[in-house]
Amino acid sequence: MKRYLIILVIASLVFAGCSVTEPVAKSNAYKGMYDEEPLTVLLMPPINRSTNVEAKEYFHSSLSVPIANSGYYVIPPFLSMEILKRESAYDSELFLNSSLKKFGEVFGADVALFTIINKWDKSAIASQVDIEVEYVLKSVESNEVLYTRKGAITYDTSVSTGGSGAIGLLADLAASAINTAATKYVDVARSCNTYTFSDLPAGKYHEKHNIDREEPAGEKEFKVNLN
Repeated sequence: MKRYLIILVIASLVFAGCSVTEPVAKSNAYKGMYDEEPLTVLLMPPINRSTNVEAKEYFHSSLSVPIANSGYYVIPPFLSMEILKRESAYDSELFLNSSLKKFGEVFGADVALFTIINKWDKSAIASQVDIEVEYVLKSVESNEVLYTRKGAITYDTSVSTGGSGAIGLLADLAASAINTAATKYVDVARSCNTYTFSDLPAGKYHEKHNIDREEPAGEKEFKVNLN
């Protein structure tokens, strides 16, 4: 009996380890996007909780391209930013959990995109930039969250000089440190946004609009290395 119980426990552990989580279809993961079919996107100023004060501006400027490429009309960031500043609405955190109908009336937007930068650390020694960011796309009419993802992203800035031995290693470290220091924040932000929104359901201006429903959605919370 004891041997039987041991075998049963081992078998359970084996099957648990082999189990594979079935991917969720986009139509289930982002049902609201297909129900409301938003077209016009307002980019709210990013909420910057990191220690990098410049991250907010660079992140905001790199959001529009991947969203537009997914088939949506993005209100020009330079225009929306100026209006939001003028109307004392630059602090997006004040509106994250509030009614967004005014933004729909003023901008003609269907959805507002909030981004929350929780971490943005550049390390010359490790030759990388570590970012933690959340994306929240909310309906201005219903105030419902239609799309959300949270990523822990490592942007690799290492460089190989092709050398060998200790001298080659030192050369690689020096080149990587220089490359890390010279890496532009906008390049890092662009890579983060492009990766995240590769999962966005296709908008009305995209050839795959409404026919990508059964495609697998990406993970709500993900970790990825980019370069």
